[in-house]
Amino acid sequence: MSWPGLPSGSARLPAGSARLPAGSARPRVLAVAGTDPSGAAGLAADLRALFALGAHGLGVVSAVTAQNSTAVSGVWALPAAAVRGQLDAVLSDVRVDAAKTGMLATAAAVTVVAEALAASVAAGVPLVVDPVGAASTGGSLVAPAAVGAVVTDLLPLATVVTPNLDEVRQLTGFTVGEAPAARAASLRRAADAVLALGPRWVLVKGGHLPPDEDALDLLSDGTCSMELRAPRLPGRHTRGTGCTLAAALAAFLARAPDVPAAARGAKAFVTGAVAAGYGIGAGPGPVDQGWRWVGE
Repeated sequence: MSWPGLPSGSARLPAGSARLPAGSARPRVLAVAGTDPSGAAGLAADLRALFALGAHGLGVVSAVTAQNSTAVSGVWALPAAAVRGQLDAVLSDVRVDAAKTGMLATAAAVTVVAEALAASVAAGVPLVVDPVGAASTGGSLVAPAAVGAVVTDLLPLATVVTPNLDEVRQLTGFTVGEAPAARAASLRRAADAVLALGPRWVLVKGGHLPPDEDALDLLSDGTCSMELRAPRLPGRHTRGTGCTLAAALAAFLARAPDVPAAARGAKAFVTGAVAAGYGIGAGPGPVDQGWRWVGE
């Protein structure tokens, strides 16, 4: 199926990524993130994306927010013991096939997540780190000390880290240039700066680049790199884009440890979700993780 404004085939998912047959074993993917009461971003977006891609999502709450389509009005980080308790409850009972982290509001939360996931990562479970720093509406979601803890404790465990351009600057101090002629080289330098912090791969999200070009992301492991392009779609309903991309990446990695293939699948999935975004309030609405089933 296709959506208005989305060229035919541009959001086609890789072979094997369709819904699983009824009764099939589902990959189990752990998502650690904050809540969004409007349902557009955070853990709600993660779990919708995982379900849409045939995975069973396990959700650990790291923080509670008060936000809607126009603003973030409050952030309450859960105590580190509460985050650890949720993680212990899940990991002592369920063998996860992949994990994904999103908003971690405090350094203590980052540390307990890293400690809880270290054994799984050592056993080969892929970890996708979405280093969320701010909501798409502009409100800060994390304490400054949490950024340092992500760098020291979490990124060395990451299979893939998925920063946008603001998060690249927050993590490394590097600013991606906006001159079109130097764009590709600048994205590669940004990727190298993030890789120096310890993850195996980085997917630099270029959604904040000037709107006159394609939506361009760059995947790199420091040895090889791959550009992921999609048409830059009209419309303002893009809340949850970053959460959805990272969760989709984890869902694909839960099935096969092929990072380039997983990144292509995640890019295609989020492109379709953005094309189908819809309004729910006065401001930008969510992307639609269920875009493949609407109208069926």
